[in-house]
Amino acid sequence: MSRDVISDEAWAVIGPLFPHAKVTGRPPEDRRTVVEATAWRFRTGAPWRDVPERFGNWNTIYKNFNRWVDAAVCAKVLEKTQSLAQQAGDLDWGTSIDSTIVRVHQHGATLPRTTAGSPEMQENRGGAA
Repeated sequence: MSRDVISDEAWAVIGPLFPHAKVTGRPPEDRRTVVEATAWRFRTGAPWRDVPERFGNWNTIYKNFNRWVDAAVCAKVLEKTQSLAQQAGDLDWGTSIDSTIVRVHQHGATLPRTTAGSPEMQENRGGAA
């Protein structure tokens, strides 16, 4: 199986979440191909215009993706896959943030620091409690 092909098992889960194509007008692009093209685009970080021709017209793929984002289809796909992963015990919600890369926004850098709050939130600064 190629890396840019969605498995039949995965498509069986997410495929029904995508809206049906209109029956009038131009023949619609295959939904699965558009999803695979979108996944390729985000995995590689390439511009939309650089989506390989084997997926179809880049503009059609882009327009479908935008329509699905506006209709909250992408959010439904994320929710569905996260819930299935959670049920299977494959999802770890733990996060880690390296403080060496976290920066304050430029407008927050000059704000005064307050030390008010509950004692539990305050750091023990060298004295015995």
